[in-house]
Amino acid sequence: MKLQFEPIQPLAGSSFTLQHNTDVESIHVLWHYHPEYELVYIPSGRGRRHIGQHNAQYENGELVFIGPNLPHLSFSYGRQNPYEQIVLQLRADLLEDAFGKFPELAAIKQLFARAHQGLSFGAKTRTAIGSALQEMLAQPAFPRLLSLLQLFQQLAEAQDAEVLHADNGGLMLHGKEKERLSKIYRYIQQHFSQPIEVSDLASLANLSVPAFCRYFKKMSGQTLTEFLQEYRVSQACVLLLEDLPITEVSYASGFNNLSHFNKTFRRLMGVSPSAYRKQKMEELE
Repeated sequence: MKLQFEPIQPLAGSSFTLQHNTDVESIHVLWHYHPEYELVYIPSGRGRRHIGQHNAQYENGELVFIGPNLPHLSFSYGRQNPYEQIVLQLRADLLEDAFGKFPELAAIKQLFARAHQGLSFGAKTRTAIGSALQEMLAQPAFPRLLSLLQLFQQLAEAQDAEVLHADNGGLMLHGKEKERLSKIYRYIQQHFSQPIEVSDLASLANLSVPAFCRYFKKMSGQTLTEFLQEYRVSQACVLLLEDLPITEVSYASGFNNLSHFNKTFRRLMGVSPSAYRKQKMEELE
């Protein structure tokens, strides 16, 4: 099974991603990784838990917290509908930058360190955190941020956490290598709406252009062009839910040609941008 890089974008107006999936077919990645921390809640059912070197079955639902760049199998793998999961994804530097400034976050800092080996939680914590995540889905941005901190504090204090010892099967990204990848991803996140030259990323990674192209393809499984197109289209999907003209969405998501945007969007999403917007708006009604 080929390891895939999964690009992740926060919700509009939010610093993290919160997704509620109710259809197995809507989850397209299998064996994958990403530089974000990830909390996965599955209210019921049994399935496969494969995180790094750890490989086991989960029973009667699941709640796991996974550290950055830790390869894992989608928890929907082998499952059939009806299926439900709530996934929270948080950029690695978002809270890590605050750990040294706020001593009140000491327990959460330890939680995040433990997440690099993968953590699974028992039924008691799973039920409590599941209810909190359900509430967060309907909350405005600021209350949702406060709930996020309370949720992580509750996980940090949980007595039923199991360390999965999954990190030995990871990408073994440590020190300078981990920092290099983080710089590349962060640069793309900050500049996706502008032209991005491969030479700029190669310089950022301290590599020649040919070496960078080989490195990026090895780490992400895609060429830089393929990765940027997917990333920009995923950003366009968020912008299409706002009241913006299609042309404005095209340029704001990094496409400098409307025709190219429409063609790329249709190839990756299977529908035109306007059809995608109509479909999503009908789902929200």
